[in-house]
Amino acid sequence: MQPGMKNFTRKRGSGGPPPSVQSQLTTPISCDRSNERYDFCSLNGPSFLDPTTSTFLVVDSSSSTRQPISEKVRPYPRKWEKDIMSHIKELILTSSGTPISTPCDVWHNAPALVFSAGGYTGNLFHDFNDGFIPLFVTVTATANSLVSDRNLVLVIANSRNWWLTKYVELLSRFTNYPIINLDNETATHCFPSASVGLISHGYMTIDPTLLPHSETFLNFRTLLEAAYVHGQSPPTARPRLVLVSRSGGVGRVIRNQDEIARAAEETGFEVSIFEPTQYTSLSEAYGLINGSHAMIGVHGAALTHSLFLRPGSVFVQVVPLGIDWLAETCFGKSARDMGLEYMEYKIRVEESSLVEKYKRDDLVLKNPKAVVKEAWLKTKEIYLKDQDVKLDLARFGKYLNKAFKKAKRFMDKEASEGSSVGLA
Repeated sequence: MQPGMKNFTRKRGSGGPPPSVQSQLTTPISCDRSNERYDFCSLNGPSFLDPTTSTFLVVDSSSSTRQPISEKVRPYPRKWEKDIMSHIKELILTSSGTPISTPCDVWHNAPALVFSAGGYTGNLFHDFNDGFIPLFVTVTATANSLVSDRNLVLVIANSRNWWLTKYVELLSRFTNYPIINLDNETATHCFPSASVGLISHGYMTIDPTLLPHSETFLNFRTLLEAAYVHGQSPPTARPRLVLVSRSGGVGRVIRNQDEIARAAEETGFEVSIFEPTQYTSLSEAYGLINGSHAMIGVHGAALTHSLFLRPGSVFVQVVPLGIDWLAETCFGKSARDMGLEYMEYKIRVEESSLVEKYKRDDLVLKNPKAVVKEAWLKTKEIYLKDQDVKLDLARFGKYLNKAFKKAKRFMDKEASEGSSVGLA
């Protein structure tokens, strides 16, 4: 699911606002390339964009004799993946000591923020992990109240029309202005300044210690709520549970899903089966999940929808063999950061379909950590693509009971608080 996952060792202070945005600099172009995840460049003056050549030219008004600066940058926060980065549009940033002679077709009073929607676009996990979460981090790290006042112009490279349509509500929470699709644009644009690149704090991470106002995942969750706001869900006698489904040859399918759904109903849940596709409306998905009290699913990109759960909701991630680190890194940490009641159900060997293919004494079953440590490709092919699960009903039933109690307590608390507000 997460191609090219890499376990980084964070350097002290890494992932915060680049030096170029922490102080006023006299240089017309400043680039921070010290982070292993991303490059970030600032154009510190009037900036001219020629989209036909993917070039930004910034006027160096402080000196007409200084040597011109020239930088190249691919604005996507996975720079350790050389193959992926080769498909990201490269932008050329140059400076000039003389006024720009080419006229601007469009003048903007707001600064530009330039990034790419290429890479692994189409995979929901990557759309958020490599896109919207770094976008949130960048706008909060580089200026005060940018997210709330939306006074910036988004210039997006490698952006497909379906992607812009799918995320239109969320993109609108970052900008008050029409988005510039760099791949289709021909008109020249002028900005008072520009930033190129996205700042990443790590996989599904927002580190409040690196942001000026200590923003957290809860602030990002508030942004999602503003984008996909729905009215309150109607009262229910039973906690609502969303069971995330997978089918086909994608791996990590719950083979006894119908039995699990029935067991959840018998436990006391009102169950909805949710199997999203690339074209699933995020607004509809938000309405379903935000209105639920619990969510259960096997590790996979669709669990990114856990971002739509309200703080206090229950989130149970089923963890197949060999992907403990992925489960924690991709969804466990963010779930706790959002205030969810997070639970992990780590399957046993006999619950994995891999027992049909490998002998019990094979390292694949006996020591998944050793196999995973050897190569990412083995993790991807064996534990992500080739593995389905058949959950032990008796064992999983205990987790369902625990999840139900937590969800019922959450539902009752909400109902009580709602009644108190009504009486007030």
